[in-house]
Amino acid sequence: MTFIEKILYKLTVRIIYLVIYLYSFINSKARKWIKGRNNTNLIFSERDYSKKLIWMHASSLGEYEQGLPVFNELKKQFNDYQFAISFYSPSGYDVISKKNKEDFIFYFPLDTTKQAKRLIKNLQPSMLILVKYDYWYITLHHLIKNNIPIYVISAKFKPSFIAFKKYGKWFYSIFKKINYFFVQDEKSLQILKENNINHVIVAGDTRFDRVKELINIPKTLDFLDEFKDNKLLFVAGSTWKKDNDLLSETYKNRYEKLKFVIVPHEINKDYMQLLKQKFPNSILYSEIDSLEDKNISDYKALIIDTIGILTKIYAYADISYVGGAFDHDGVHNVLEPAVFGVPVLFGTNIKKYKEAQELVEKGGGIIIKNHEELSNQLVNLIEKDEVRLSIGHHAKKMIINTKNATQIIVSTILNKKNSL
Repeated sequence: MTFIEKILYKLTVRIIYLVIYLYSFINSKARKWIKGRNNTNLIFSERDYSKKLIWMHASSLGEYEQGLPVFNELKKQFNDYQFAISFYSPSGYDVISKKNKEDFIFYFPLDTTKQAKRLIKNLQPSMLILVKYDYWYITLHHLIKNNIPIYVISAKFKPSFIAFKKYGKWFYSIFKKINYFFVQDEKSLQILKENNINHVIVAGDTRFDRVKELINIPKTLDFLDEFKDNKLLFVAGSTWKKDNDLLSETYKNRYEKLKFVIVPHEINKDYMQLLKQKFPNSILYSEIDSLEDKNISDYKALIIDTIGILTKIYAYADISYVGGAFDHDGVHNVLEPAVFGVPVLFGTNIKKYKEAQELVEKGGGIIIKNHEELSNQLVNLIEKDEVRLSIGHHAKKMIINTKNATQIIVSTILNKKNSL
């Protein structure tokens, strides 16, 4: 990395921080991002330096779920170690810091030399498990400088990745020193090898392993059984505005045999009230405990205004819809509902999502272009039990038949255990 490249990178990092800092005056998520980083050093007051530590970094909640099977298996194999998890986004930190009290949970700090050195001094990790992406140059540089192994899991690459470009040689120099890349597919393997990075194994996507674990989790949301009231349940998860607009149009058909659960991707108090208007005869999750003159079963739609329970809700679904595929970023996690053996419906933007494409190919997923198509599909799935159950069967079969990526990753790391 040349002097000019260092200056440009450090300047970019600080500009990102400044933009988020200014935005924090009007945005609660940005405020959490800033405040959380200011409190990072307090997290390690109970670090027992007589024990070694394994650190996993996940950008957000989705990447955390993706890395969790590997993290949990490492806990079994390295049972005398301490463990830490870092997040870049508040959406991951907020949920996991409340649920996980046994590990060190913290925000990934600003990627500066001072912060990287302080973090490594506080953590003293024996290894870093980096989930999918979020490659911060300076921190990686100092980990490598301190001979701390870095394992990237569930990674995917395109030829356009910065490290493979002429202007990205500075990044490539550090990227090449990462100990192992566990990639999702052969295409990523080929791209890395074409760039003379050979410490690569095609392990697959650990999200499949994570959702397989969900099958054995007991149902604990009793209010959903009451809400269903022996009707079919349509669960729409991770929905954005375009999804909700489409769903509200479809909702007007007033299906007699169907109840709706809407789980927005982001929770905003004002928007929740707007959703109640879009879905007449609906109730918010936060209002359930205050019910007096009505039962929850009297409502047609339930809007979930809390985070962290979507995967449990999918377990109650008879038909599912996954949001995001009517926006430029694309569809969210289609595997979570699929593992419960229900049809999975979603929009058209799935080009970057192999699992969604495969779900359609295997007969477990259905692409929806507009609310008329959604309405027609719902009528078909409601009225024809054999069709609904068959599509759900194909969805679950695709998950169950996928190889165990976690086993491949952990067995490779265990082979290096003596050197940690």
